[in-house]
Amino acid sequence: MSAALSPMLGHLAAERATGALLRGGGTLYLRDGQVVYAESPAAPGLDTLLTRGGRLPAEGWREAVDRAGARRQVGRFLVDSGRLTRGELEVYHLGALYDAAFFALAPGSGPARFRRGVAHWLGPVRPVRAGALQREVLRRRRLLEDLWPHPQVDTAPVARRTSGAAAPPTRRQRAVLDLADGVRTPADIARQLGRPAFHVLIDVRRLAASGHIETPPAPEPPEAFTDPDVALLRRIRDALEARL
Repeated sequence: MSAALSPMLGHLAAERATGALLRGGGTLYLRDGQVVYAESPAAPGLDTLLTRGGRLPAEGWREAVDRAGARRQVGRFLVDSGRLTRGELEVYHLGALYDAAFFALAPGSGPARFRRGVAHWLGPVRPVRAGALQREVLRRRRLLEDLWPHPQVDTAPVARRTSGAAAPPTRRQRAVLDLADGVRTPADIARQLGRPAFHVLIDVRRLAASGHIETPPAPEPPEAFTDPDVALLRRIRDALEARL
């Protein structure tokens, strides 16, 4: 397992811990050391993927949460009630889990803390080993870097370019472009389309590489702090004292 992403996740997996690992970019839910769900403000949740994606009516989702959320068996209710097959639930669940985990394990997301014993309301579906999850997150990072090494496009409002495109967009990319109004971010577009945010990031980076959308300038690096000129400060002090 790579310890570069979250050493705490590795420790929790080794001790077979159960609870919620909270980081600045999102939350990972563990059961017996395995990751059973993930949430992030940057990624659409399972509800959005199912309802916005057209697989489940919004009222069907609300009923499942109302009737089974308190028992933490929403996933089981969706299958037992015939709203989803077991295979469909697993596919959507893993899509939401990997998507949110990508952002929850992002660098610079701040210190982590663990709330032992916390369980998610979805209930167990298909757990993922922590090592496999971290390897997948690293693979996704490398993929984005290879597509277009300018991470600022991942969070900036998506703005179309009027000229300079090298190739026509694909059908899936066209759906992203149709929502690129210079205000919506990739996360906003993902929620609107009911698609995993990472999939939208792939399209955004490809669209930027082909000249369809603007690449914002990279943020300026912080100015380096230099020690003050001690001799100059002494001369100023002496001059001020001479005036007194």
